Amino acid sequence: MAKFLVLYRSDVSAVDQMANVTPEQAQEGMKAWTDWFGKAGEAVIDGGSPLSGPDQSVSGYSILQADSREALDSILEGHPHTMVGTLEVFECLSMPGM
Repeated sequence: MAKFLVLYRSDVSAVDQMANVTPEQAQEGMKAWTDWFGKAGEAVIDGGSPLSGPDQSVSGYSILQADSREALDSILEGHPHTMVGTLEVFECLSMPGM
């Protein structure tokens, strides 16, 4: 099983995204995420979190596992972040001897 780092990118920083929503919008957004995490199931190793840093286009991350990149793409279908941005996927490589 391969591990993947999924970076969430958007034109609006995570801080700005969270600051500019109503409580109802925040609740609706969290429901979309919890529904997606439920669908992804055991593929989710670390649900991640929003991020803040020098590259404001990176707004969050998750760590997922799948049998292949193609299987991961299937898991990522309908991901809630794609409503506001894009996903960038990196495979986590094994370190020899670890």
